[in-house]
Amino acid sequence: MTTQQYLEENRDRFLEELKALIRIPSISTAPEHKQDTHHCAVQVQEYLVRAGLDRAKLYPTAGHPIVYGEKHLSDDLPTVLIYGHYDVQPADPLDEWDTPPFEPTIRKTEHHPDGAIFARGATDDKGQMFIHVKAVEAMIQTGNLPCNVKFMIEGEEEIGSPNLIPFITEHKEMLSSDVILISDTSLLSKDHPSITVGLRGLTYLDVKVRSARADMHSGLFGGAVANPINVLCDMIASLKDENKHITIPGFYDDVQFPSERDRQLMRDAPFDAQEYMDSPGVFGLEGEKGYTTYERTGILPTLDVNGIWGGFTGEGSKTVIPAVANAKISMRLVSNQDHEKITQLFSDHFKSIAPETVKVEVKPHHGGNPYVTPTDTAEYRAAADAVKKTFGREPVPMYEGGSIPIVAKFKEVLGVESILMGFGFDTDGLHSPNEHFGLWNFYKGIETVPEFFQAYSRMKDGV
Repeated sequence: MTTQQYLEENRDRFLEELKALIRIPSISTAPEHKQDTHHCAVQVQEYLVRAGLDRAKLYPTAGHPIVYGEKHLSDDLPTVLIYGHYDVQPADPLDEWDTPPFEPTIRKTEHHPDGAIFARGATDDKGQMFIHVKAVEAMIQTGNLPCNVKFMIEGEEEIGSPNLIPFITEHKEMLSSDVILISDTSLLSKDHPSITVGLRGLTYLDVKVRSARADMHSGLFGGAVANPINVLCDMIASLKDENKHITIPGFYDDVQFPSERDRQLMRDAPFDAQEYMDSPGVFGLEGEKGYTTYERTGILPTLDVNGIWGGFTGEGSKTVIPAVANAKISMRLVSNQDHEKITQLFSDHFKSIAPETVKVEVKPHHGGNPYVTPTDTAEYRAAADAVKKTFGREPVPMYEGGSIPIVAKFKEVLGVESILMGFGFDTDGLHSPNEHFGLWNFYKGIETVPEFFQAYSRMKDGV
């Protein structure tokens, strides 16, 4: 039996097993769901055993367990390490779900005329992670697995993977591989497949501007002292020029743009501005002058205010000049930018532009470095060949605006590249009410992953 025949004969079972996994409310951030999250890890372990792996084991951490499994065929064959996560975001607000978030329901949509499974975790990341479990099962059960394979499925991705770095550092030998394969990103569309080759990094900070020990009467002091809210707004406004270019000295020094060929593929990719705006209901688009929207959200760094407050914000009025103003600021980073370096550059610059009438504090929160997958390697070529074979079209190398900080750590600690071969759509409502994952996408992913294994095995053999 061929791998494809096995996939066709087991389509219904695959879907029912995914539904069973989704029904488990594995919300990693909620203490009341600790047992559910552990139960989900056990369920993933059981599915790996059923798939035919040599071993599948739970590794306890200071938080939720990591599921590890492997199938070793030969020391002479390449090894693919598959990474994913079984934890999910909280489902709130519950009243915005059309159906219960942990009761998977199949409905048709504009983007999924063949039906989509609606539930929390459907696309992020249970559905996409499960693609690999079922694809590997199909290859093992039909005797068509051409490479060694390992699985590392964690339960804390949605809370920043705090225990994964210690795990991979401690188990470097066990996790040794030639490439890491991840499905936690998106496709452009059914007709225009893509492979994510860039993830932006992140640095996140709190800033505080203080002008006095206590709030002041606006009649007695107004016009004679610095208002920290006004000062903070002026300082933030100065961080970009009239072209939306970030003005922090040295901020762009380490930015490296992709090749002109890859940039042209991005420019040629289909983009519906109205659909893009309709999703969040924005009134228009803006960004750094001279770049397309895909470039602005993928290959350019950003600086955004995520929150700002100070003074009196209650009902009615209170005529005070506040003593303190606060803001939360994040920067998405690209290519070779280092989040610690950018944090220091921001802090030094922000303090330097403050007037003498205020004192400024900058408090870093968290961050992670960006990651870029080289497109001239056997790993990427294998992924591109696999996608082209199942979709009938060469994939566009896309740079994703979001961050998966652990991917950069994989390169740093394990020394191997990651292939980000996602199968969801940006319109699937990740982290939002009514999250969903197309059935077509689910099955197309299971069909594509074995093609990657075959192509990668041939390339590593020099065929």
